[in-house]
Amino acid sequence: MQTAILVIVLAPLLGAIVAGLFGRQVGRAGAHWITILGVGASFVLSAWMFYGVALKGVEPFEWSLYRWATVGTLDLEVGFLIDKLTVTMMAVVTFVSLMVHIYTIGYMQDDPGYQRFFAYIALFTFSMLMLVMSNNFMQLYFGWEAVGLVSYLLIGFWYTRPTAIYANLKAFLVNRVGDFGFLLGIAVLLMYAGSLNYQDVFADAQELAGQRIGIIAGQEWMLPTVICLLLFVGAMGKSAQMPLHVWLPDSMEGPTPISALIHAATMVTAGIFMVARMSPLFEHSDTALNVVLVVGALTAFLMGLVGLVQNDIKRVVAYSTLSQLGYMTVALGASAYSVAIFHLMTHAFFKALLFLGAGSVIIALHHEQDIRRMGGLRRYMPITWITSLVGSLALIGFPGMSGFYSKDAIIEAVHNSTLPAAHWAYLAVLSGVFVTALYSFRMFFLVFHGKSRLESHVTHDHQARGAGHAGGALGHGESHAGHEHGHAGPPRESPAVVTVPLILLAIPSILAGAIAARAILKDGFFGGSIIVHADHGAARVLAEEFHDWQAAVIHGLTATPTLLAAAGLATAWVLYLLWPSVPAVLARVFAWPRLVLERKYGFDELNEFLFGGGARGTGDLLSRVGDAVVIDGVGVNGTARLVGWISGKLRWLQSGYLYHYAFAMIIGVLVLLGYFVHGVGR
Repeated sequence: MQTAILVIVLAPLLGAIVAGLFGRQVGRAGAHWITILGVGASFVLSAWMFYGVALKGVEPFEWSLYRWATVGTLDLEVGFLIDKLTVTMMAVVTFVSLMVHIYTIGYMQDDPGYQRFFAYIALFTFSMLMLVMSNNFMQLYFGWEAVGLVSYLLIGFWYTRPTAIYANLKAFLVNRVGDFGFLLGIAVLLMYAGSLNYQDVFADAQELAGQRIGIIAGQEWMLPTVICLLLFVGAMGKSAQMPLHVWLPDSMEGPTPISALIHAATMVTAGIFMVARMSPLFEHSDTALNVVLVVGALTAFLMGLVGLVQNDIKRVVAYSTLSQLGYMTVALGASAYSVAIFHLMTHAFFKALLFLGAGSVIIALHHEQDIRRMGGLRRYMPITWITSLVGSLALIGFPGMSGFYSKDAIIEAVHNSTLPAAHWAYLAVLSGVFVTALYSFRMFFLVFHGKSRLESHVTHDHQARGAGHAGGALGHGESHAGHEHGHAGPPRESPAVVTVPLILLAIPSILAGAIAARAILKDGFFGGSIIVHADHGAARVLAEEFHDWQAAVIHGLTATPTLLAAAGLATAWVLYLLWPSVPAVLARVFAWPRLVLERKYGFDELNEFLFGGGARGTGDLLSRVGDAVVIDGVGVNGTARLVGWISGKLRWLQSGYLYHYAFAMIIGVLVLLGYFVHGVGR
C-alpha cells in the first residue's frame, strides 16, 4: 500500500515536471500522454484503494513518510492518512481530473501553450491529492497553498489578456484573506494542542473544548469556537462562500477544462473536505456551526439568483457552482458532514459534465459564449445535448439522478437540525431548488432548443474579433485557433476526444447517487473518519427515515423539493420557449431587482475597493502622509533641519578669536564662583 500511495501522489507530479520542463523535447503528444498516463495511474490505484478500504473493510492506514523538520518537541512530517473519507476524495479527484485531461486534447489542440497547460493541470491534481491525503496540518496547508498557486497560473493561463490577469490576481488576493484566517487557526491549534498531527489534535478535542481564549481585553471565547471560525474563514476563501466568493465567477477567464477541474473536483471542494475532516473540532462549537449554516444558506440562495441574469454560458454554470457549494456548507453546519461529502461527490460528476458540455458548445460555435446568441443546437449536437440534459437534471435534483439523493438529503438534514439558524437555512435551501431549476433550464432551453439565433451575428462578430484572436491569447472567449473566425456552415458535434469524457461523466451523474445513497445516508459509510455528537442528530434522523434508493425516488416524486424543481423547469419552458417575449417585459417591470442581480449585490465593487482602488488609495495616502510627511518630513529631513538649525546657532561660539575664548572662560569662572559663594552662604 505504501508503494501505491507514492505512485498516486508522484505520478501526476512526474507528468507535470516532464510536460513543463521538457515540453519542447517531448512535443505535444508526449506532453499529453505523460500527464494522462500519470493521472490515469493515480486513478486506477485510487480506485483499487477505494475498493479495499471502502468496500472490503481494510482498516484505515496512516503512514509518516519522513520527518521534514523538528522544532523543539514538534515534529513536522510528510505523511498520509488513508481512510474512507480520503479514498472517496482520491477517487473523485483523479477520475474527474482524468476526464479533463482527455478532454483537453481536443479542446486545446491548437493552443500555443499546450504543453504548459498539461503541466499545470497535472500539478493541480498533485496538489489536491497532497491536500486530501495528508495526516497533518502542515501538509494540509502545503496542499492548500499549492492549489491556490496553480489556480492563479491556470486562471491567468492566457496571460496577455488583461481580463485574465485581473481574474487571477483577484483569485490570489481574495484567497489570501481566507488563507490568513486558516493559518491563524492552525497556529492556535498548535499553541494549545502542541501538535500538528490530526490524530493527536482530535484526541485532545475534548480537553480543548473546556478551555477559553482571550482575544479582546476583558472578553474570553470558547477555544473551539475561535479555532473553528478561523479554519472556516479559510474554507470560505477556497470554497467561495460569501463574501469571499467574488473570485470564482471570474475564474472563467481560464480555459474551460480548468474551469471544470476547479469547480468540480479540486480547489473549491477543499474547504468542504477540510471542515468535514475537522468534524471532531466543529462538533464542540454550536456557535461555529450556526455561522457555517448562515453563510452557506446565504450563498446557496443569493448566488442562485445571480445565475438567473447571467448570459455567458460558463458564468451560468459558475454561479451554479457557488450555489451548490452553499448547499454543501449548509450540510456541514447541520453536522451532516457525510451528506456534504455525498453532494460533493455527485456534484463533481455533473458539474464537470456541465462545464465540459459548455466547452463543447463553445467549440462548435467558434468561441461564442452568449446564450442569447445560440438556440436550436439539439439537432446539430445530439451527444452534447443529451449529456447536458443529464447534467442539468442531476443539478436540479430530478428524482433518480445522482443529485437528487444528495441534494434532498441536505434539505432534509437541515430540516431535522435543532440549531437556531437551521430554520432560516431550511427556507433558503428549499427556495433555492426553484431558482436552480429556473436558471439551469433557462440556459438549457436557450442553448439547445427554440429558434436558432446563430446566423445573424456570428460571421460579423468573429470577423471583428479576428484581429485579436492570436490563438486565444488576445481573442474574445475561448482559445481554439484552429477554427476559422467566421461561421462556416452549421455547428457540428465535437470530436470523440471531447464527447467520450462527456459520456463517461454522464454515467456517474445518473448512477452514482443510487449506488452510494444507502451506504452514506443510512449505513454510516465514513465511520470514524467523521465524528458527530449525540446532540447533533440531523444525520441520524435522516438515516432512520431512509430505506433504499427506490423508496427515496418514489417518495421524492411528490416531495416539496421535486415539486419546486418541476415548477422552476416549467417556468423556464414557458418564459423561454412558449412565450419568449415575456422575459424582456419582466426585465423592464423588475428593472431595479434585475440591476441588483446584474451588479451581483455590489460585491465586485466592494472587492475593488478593498483589494483594488481602495487598497491603492490607502497606499497612496500612507505614502504621502506617512512616508513624505512623517518619515521624510518629520523624521529624516526634519531631524536634519533641526541639527542644521542648532549647529547654525552654536557655530557662533566657534569664532576662531583667542580673546573671545578667554572672555568666555572668565565669564564661566565668575558664574561658578557665584554659584559656589551663594551655596556656602545658604
